[in-house]
Amino acid sequence: MDSLPFFLLVVIFVAAAAVVWVAGIQLSKATDVLDARLHLGSALGGLIVLAVATNLPEIAITVSAAMAGNLEVAVGNILGGIALQTVVLVILDAFGRRGRGVKPLTYRAASLTLVLEGLVVVAVLAVVVAGSQLPDGLEVLRLTPDVVLIAAIWVVGLLLVQRAGKHLPWHEDGRAPDASPKPTRATKKMSTKKAAVVFSVSALATLVAGVVLERAGDAASSQIGLSGVLFGATVLALATSLPEISTGLQAIRQGDDNLAISDIFGGNAFLPVLFLLATVISGAAVLPQANGADIYLTALAALLTLVYVVGLIFRPQRRILGMGVDSFVVLVLYAMGVGGLFAISG
Repeated sequence: MDSLPFFLLVVIFVAAAAVVWVAGIQLSKATDVLDARLHLGSALGGLIVLAVATNLPEIAITVSAAMAGNLEVAVGNILGGIALQTVVLVILDAFGRRGRGVKPLTYRAASLTLVLEGLVVVAVLAVVVAGSQLPDGLEVLRLTPDVVLIAAIWVVGLLLVQRAGKHLPWHEDGRAPDASPKPTRATKKMSTKKAAVVFSVSALATLVAGVVLERAGDAASSQIGLSGVLFGATVLALATSLPEISTGLQAIRQGDDNLAISDIFGGNAFLPVLFLLATVISGAAVLPQANGADIYLTALAALLTLVYVVGLIFRPQRRILGMGVDSFVVLVLYAMGVGGLFAISG
């Protein structure tokens, strides 16, 4: 795509973004039905089904980069987008449900299960930072200890979330007394078979359009002189977060605030698991390829996640500029973080 004119690249980028947006809405609807039919629950459904589906573009980009031996791209693609995907919650909070008397997102979606999901994200990101400091040459059977530990933490997190969805030794199974009620799913409007077909087609559309989105955006950014790190943390991260935005807004409109948050936390916890795939494909240690900007963004993502974890626990009711206090703090921290990233890249 590098040889295409800038105007055509922008048109392709916008068209791919539109496909991703529409596919994301259908993914949310189909996941809502499958959650109910398969008795997954909103948290586990968002953590596995929806999170993996909306991150298909990242999977494709990571596999392609690992096969080409371009491990820096694989690392930057994964770590560059986690912080911005967390900021998607700001968008969902501000625009998901508006009107007088509407409480912030973390107030409505109060659940200890979501707190647990957020802590899994922080745990995974902590191992990412530690793994980046390991030396090369630790590969055994095309695996390194850091990526194995990341995958293990993710699996344990899934098991804990599943257990938390069944029972927690807290008031009302870990849900706040006046949190948003569990949505009544319109399962009669769509059969399980149709939901599975819609989910599969939407996931495929998300995959193809997401890769086109990345290629067109990368070519356009090169033509205007935007550095790879800044492009990955801003334009590309926003583009690949479009599935999370569309699915999240749709989930909130369906009354499933928990699914919207779980999709973000689930995706952020799942993305570093792709380092295992990249290591197996390339046969080389991946995390030591992370540069200073990558680790900086990882630390920023962990900080933003912790802000939302605190918000889920304390459930602030005050809104600032149409969003909860925690979302406002996340927005400010992210803006400061991007400013610091420009300083690093400069």
